[in-house]
Amino acid sequence: FDRALRSLSPNTQETILASPAEQQPETTLSDEEIQHAAGLMRVNHAGEVCAQALYQGQALTAKLSEVRSEMERAADEEIDPLAWCEQRIHELGSHTSAFNPLWYGLSFSIGATAGLIGDKVSLGFVAATEDQVSEHLTEHLARLPDEDLKSRAIVAQILEDERGHAQTARDAGGIEFPKVVKRAMTVTSKVMTSLSYRI
Repeated sequence: FDRALRSLSPNTQETILASPAEQQPETTLSDEEIQHAAGLMRVNHAGEVCAQALYQGQALTAKLSEVRSEMERAADEEIDPLAWCEQRIHELGSHTSAFNPLWYGLSFSIGATAGLIGDKVSLGFVAATEDQVSEHLTEHLARLPDEDLKSRAIVAQILEDERGHAQTARDAGGIEFPKVVKRAMTVTSKVMTSLSYRI
């Protein structure tokens, strides 16, 4: 419950690592570029909210203690990116998604359900989810304004981390999801990203 409140409340995350954006100079962006960058970073922030919920739900219902510990560790590692995205959104003069409470609730339910089915399914879901997140982040790097060095630095670091999480889940015994399941996940994620970009 505490993690949920911290994930959904502004300025409540205590970071361990400094934001990669701090190493980049502030650049001049047009109003259109600022609005576009803020929308993409809002999507990334919503994705980090979902990651917190997913891992917490899976940790709650994990059958093996080592899997539970792995999920809790992964959630801890997502705290910094969550805070980095929020900070950058505010620097761009915008706001986080109004749908975040909904995304959190849905993701927590999905994570808890996956954990109830079994640890291998739960870990496989993590791998499949992180693969999709990596695709979104790669796309965002292509769509972010070239001059927005701060947002690009954050997204590049998150992309590296998410790829690592996917591989860790596979190495821990996660199953490979069928293509039809991955397609359904893609459709669902597109709805989330479309709404979060705008609202």
